[in-house]
Amino acid sequence: MKIANPLTKTKLQSTLFLAVLTALPCLANDAALTPTNTCSCGPITGYIVDWFDRVSKTQAEQPHWVTPLATVTPRLEEEIRYDQFWESLPGGHTLYNSGAGKGVELIPAEPVEVIIGIPAYETENTKIRKDGWADETFLLKYRILSGNEQNGNYILTAFMGLSVPSGSEAFTSHHFGFTPTLAFGKGWGRFDFQSTIGVTIPDDGAVRKGPGTPLASNTALQYHLWKYLWPEVEANFTYWPNGQHDSVNQLFITPGLVLGRFPIWKRVGLTLGAGYQVAVTQQPLIRNNFIISARIPF
Repeated sequence: MKIANPLTKTKLQSTLFLAVLTALPCLANDAALTPTNTCSCGPITGYIVDWFDRVSKTQAEQPHWVTPLATVTPRLEEEIRYDQFWESLPGGHTLYNSGAGKGVELIPAEPVEVIIGIPAYETENTKIRKDGWADETFLLKYRILSGNEQNGNYILTAFMGLSVPSGSEAFTSHHFGFTPTLAFGKGWGRFDFQSTIGVTIPDDGAVRKGPGTPLASNTALQYHLWKYLWPEVEANFTYWPNGQHDSVNQLFITPGLVLGRFPIWKRVGLTLGAGYQVAVTQQPLIRNNFIISARIPF
């Protein structure tokens, strides 16, 4: 939203700044981390101070699985995430993807998560080297149903993704993209699966030379070993019914291992993972992809 009046913008910034300053004494005394503590401050300050109580309550009502490498989890998370891809393309080129569009994940309300992506920086080692930024992405999650391990061990969540054509010429899609998705998961003891199914709709519809409306389905099967080991295998499928990749489909099988969550300090932890995507369909857009992932949940 654009604020036309600079005085109004300055006043808004000052109000938020004062609210944070007012909340600092409470935060310094771990008020936000103590469920029985309440703050007698204003609504903005109270919202900030109660943030981690709200996050803890939200996450206590859902399964405590780990986030897979490629499949977007239906669980609501609060973390900072960085992924690195090394993608082998059919022409013998390699695409280096730094960041993979991951970023900051926040839970601003009990059933809601917002992901603010940090645009990836990509490099392709073609004869004329390509490098630049990918498009900006956002994701909104709304958890519909959930039960933790003592109450059914399941979850159902709706997503709405948005990509903005803000990237460099070599890597932008040139179109806004909207991606409604349904995500779900179920666990039995130490085993769980997490799945998503969605479609990306560009702002130009499905013109022949455009990106079309690809359908994507991802499923991760995980097993929890000991305290910190989560071996997994994923199936990552995409089909293009139209657009420039008309009738193309690709399926990756992705074995991987996620380690965590290792405690660091109070709420802050560390989760690490690595996996290898292998295309098992003919003429895929990407032949294989090595993935590493680092997350700092809080």
